[in-house]
Amino acid sequence: MAQKQGEHQISFGMAQPSSSSIHPNFMISKESNGAYDLGELDQALFLYLDAQEQRASGELMPETLNIFPSQPMHEEPSMKSSKSASDPQASSEIANDVKPLVKRKNITSSSDHEGPKTPDPKTLRRLAQNREAARKSRLRKKAYVQQLECSRIKLAQIEQELQRSRAQGLFFGAEGLIGEHGLHPGFGNLSSDPAMFDMEYARWLEEHHRRMCELRAAVDEHMQENELQIYVGHCLAHYDEVMNLKNIAIKTDVFHLLSGVWMAPAERCFMWLGGFRPSKIIKIIMSNLEPLTEQQLIQIYNLQQMAQENEEALSQGLESLQQSLSNTILSEALSFPSNMADYMDQMAMAMNKLSSLETFVKQADSLRQQTLHRLNQILTSRQMARCLLIIAEYFHRLRALSSLWLSRPRQE
Repeated sequence: MAQKQGEHQISFGMAQPSSSSIHPNFMISKESNGAYDLGELDQALFLYLDAQEQRASGELMPETLNIFPSQPMHEEPSMKSSKSASDPQASSEIANDVKPLVKRKNITSSSDHEGPKTPDPKTLRRLAQNREAARKSRLRKKAYVQQLECSRIKLAQIEQELQRSRAQGLFFGAEGLIGEHGLHPGFGNLSSDPAMFDMEYARWLEEHHRRMCELRAAVDEHMQENELQIYVGHCLAHYDEVMNLKNIAIKTDVFHLLSGVWMAPAERCFMWLGGFRPSKIIKIIMSNLEPLTEQQLIQIYNLQQMAQENEEALSQGLESLQQSLSNTILSEALSFPSNMADYMDQMAMAMNKLSSLETFVKQADSLRQQTLHRLNQILTSRQMARCLLIIAEYFHRLRALSSLWLSRPRQE
């Protein structure tokens, strides 16, 4: 028994590795700054301790080497570690297996310190496409938000008008005087054509806003002149549509158009014969449009002068018509009619004078239409696009002002 203990102590003493014997078996690599990797020293220490424990327990080791154990080595030592401790050749094999892993780690760590690689042209092109798609998405979101804001303002305006009508107990619609329980007694069946015009004009405004958003996005994307001209042409054609709508409504009820009840309250302050003054629009454009050439300035100035002359002529004609109509109504034949025939003749004359109001409104709309198309001939496609956006923004602010005016707090 003593002899076995002595042999065991001798073998144990022979198995004690010195600092010099650990170095050749476990090739511990250094970092670039000369310091040893503490993780590798811990791994070597665990391998040595596991070998001693397995040797003491006398377990056998399989012939395969499990470099990446499924569990930590310090918790459940593998049988390979036992063989490596009892067999110097196995220890050498473990060291040789660990060496490539350490070298690979050093290569990976050294590559992390290298600078970023320059992306290839394909990657740069893909990044540029992603940025462009993100920019277009932001523009679409902005246009959608603006559309929602316009719809909110319009709904608020309608709600205010309905509340005011309910407070009065009557609804003054385009079809006539309507009570809470139907048509007011004595008014009979009234025409619904003005109401149809109001509905069509509301739809026109929604479509106009959508087209203006598309035009603004096209301008922001810096499209070519020929591409912008397509958008400009669509917007001008849309203006022609509202002129046709008004032309139909004139034949039904010209006073409905002249009253301006289909417009926002603030718009009525600047209304002239059922619409805007062309000379006023040109003045707004000139103060907000980008720098123009000398020839363009001359042409636009002449257009403004022509618009003002036509406006004055129409205004004077309307004033003369009003004076003539007043004289007809105040004539003695109507005040003291000698017979019914004279009375009817005078009323027929007044009716004819009233019908000439349709001609004045048609000529005013024609002047507005010609002014827009003439501006399109003078300006470039990009300038005309900005011109249409300026006009749209002007009327949009007037409608927003009207909504704020209707929703203002009122004192009892």
